[in-house]
Amino acid sequence: MGCGDIFQGHKTAIAHSLDRWDQLCAYLYDGLLEIDNNLVENAIRPVALGRKNYLFAGSHKAAERAAGIYSFFAIGKKHEVNPYEWLKYTLENILIINHKNLRDLYPQNYKKLQEAE
Repeated sequence: MGCGDIFQGHKTAIAHSLDRWDQLCAYLYDGLLEIDNNLVENAIRPVALGRKNYLFAGSHKAAERAAGIYSFFAIGKKHEVNPYEWLKYTLENILIINHKNLRDLYPQNYKKLQEAE
């Protein structure tokens, strides 16, 4: 491998950057723009991991059930509900609650019930 080969990758990267210089510098002129997309990547990582895990659920029905449970936990996280406490409460009360009040067991409504007590 010669010296030219070693620097070829760097030359390509520099040429790529120079071709897009205006776009690369745009974040300097607008304080709302980020230099990278780490915040977005971190926000969607759980969704991407869940989607990957659903491929190995065993069956389509099992993947649907896993997605449903995952959705409940995501809603709980959004509403700052402890997943263990919510699931424990739900499993303890699902058989005794009136079917018309089943929505009271949803994570967002569980938090309201806890605050009322």
